[in-house]
Amino acid sequence: MIIEELDEYRKDLKRLSMKYRTLQEDLEVVKKVLFVNPKERPPFSFRINDLGLETCVIKVKKIASKSFKGKGVNSGFRLIYAHFEQEERVILIELYHKSNKEIEDKDRIYNNFT
Repeated sequence: MIIEELDEYRKDLKRLSMKYRTLQEDLEVVKKVLFVNPKERPPFSFRINDLGLETCVIKVKKIASKSFKGKGVNSGFRLIYAHFEQEERVILIELYHKSNKEIEDKDRIYNNFT
């Protein structure tokens, strides 16, 4: 499995890492899980179906973070990625905290996968 990152994702990560110091470490755990099993796994992750794209785009809702002691997987971070099963490839699209943003950036998804 190949895991790639969009430039916009890297900017998201850099910005959020300033506030949440353990975020990069937390995401390494998520990447290890994606490397082994990138498919959706409710209730932790689910496919975003209303995009009108053939690309499989998945949202991860429950990401454990050491930055939020006592919260477990209810950290509030959201990770959006595209999964290309035939190519065995995952592209990380967007990372945000639910207190800063309600939903994923659909324009970013469309601009990169249409």
